[in-house]
Amino acid sequence: MTRLPYGRQTIDDDDIAAVVAALRAPQLTCGPLVGRFEAALADWLGAPHATVCASGTAALHLAYAALGIGEGDEIITTPITFSATAAAAYYVGAEVRIADVDPATGNLSPASVEPLINRRTRAIVPVHLAGQPADLAELSELARRHGLRIVEDACHALGASYRGARIGAGTSDAVVFSFHPVKHITTGEGGAVIARDPEVRRRLERLRQHGIERDPARLSAPTGPWVYEVQDLGWNYRLSDIACALGLAQLAKLDRFLADRRRLAAHYRAELARVFGGDGVTAPVELADRDSAYHLFAVAIDFPRFHTTRARVMAGLAAAGIATQVHYIPLLDHALHARRCPDEAARPRPGADHYYARTLSLPLFPALTTQDVTSVVGELHRVLGESP
Repeated sequence: MTRLPYGRQTIDDDDIAAVVAALRAPQLTCGPLVGRFEAALADWLGAPHATVCASGTAALHLAYAALGIGEGDEIITTPITFSATAAAAYYVGAEVRIADVDPATGNLSPASVEPLINRRTRAIVPVHLAGQPADLAELSELARRHGLRIVEDACHALGASYRGARIGAGTSDAVVFSFHPVKHITTGEGGAVIARDPEVRRRLERLRQHGIERDPARLSAPTGPWVYEVQDLGWNYRLSDIACALGLAQLAKLDRFLADRRRLAAHYRAELARVFGGDGVTAPVELADRDSAYHLFAVAIDFPRFHTTRARVMAGLAAAGIATQVHYIPLLDHALHARRCPDEAARPRPGADHYYARTLSLPLFPALTTQDVTSVVGELHRVLGESP
């Protein structure tokens, strides 16, 4: 039986009360709570506006489409990410080039991006893996020199900061968040796009609701108050008032959730140093110019050093009731992406190979205790010590 999952939502009585109140309201969707959640999220981030939607995947799809990325275009992204980062580009007809990562952080390496830029490239898509911001300064300068967009996949990074600014408050063309249950706050399923350009924001709002335009000034032939016009091929990517009620209640606790995650991460670091002393098991890299939101606590384990495999370690921890996960299987190891990106497979990616071979995500969520962390590290030491 799993005693400690790798991630879990925190739902309190006030969250339940907020959802019950939304269920009793006149509108369950397209109502006032959507705008309230968007305004509160934008205010917390220090962003001009937020557009909420059905999921982080929907947010990526909307961002690519609203920025005009489409058939014949290419994006450049990381191999160490969830499928949706690339799959959402396929949805709009674009192709994906896969760069390499920093072997220590797993984040997109700017040096590996530049050789892939060509006349079809439209966007660089860094992923803030595990909540640690990617090198936005170098990537943004690269994008500026080549006239490219930056779309930040910040689904792990709500509350992270880069050079003193919260992720989402910067100058990138779009920043995408997820509210899946294992993320920093949850709406059940849900996501958001932060875009600074008002025209991009307008397209986001139109595309998330079937491509419908209602502003009389933007209709081709307004004739009455009932008139709307379907101007684009959009999708039903709305987020309901019920979900937004939960989002508002969760957002009010985000500072506490982040503090809990950072406190637990610090305890993990102390325990790993005490038990392993840096020998074979190391904590995630911390960088001076950025603060991780610690969506994950992914340690690097030298499995050959312990004469074992990741599968054996995960099985041993599972037997002790501790769930772990791997973030992520590289994109090109999946059949879909290997088929869609056949020309990408031959290029070496030593950073990704190194990172993937060693990574293991240990349990991390706000309800975890420091005693739980001590237990996880102790069990990890036991399992590694029992290896043949």
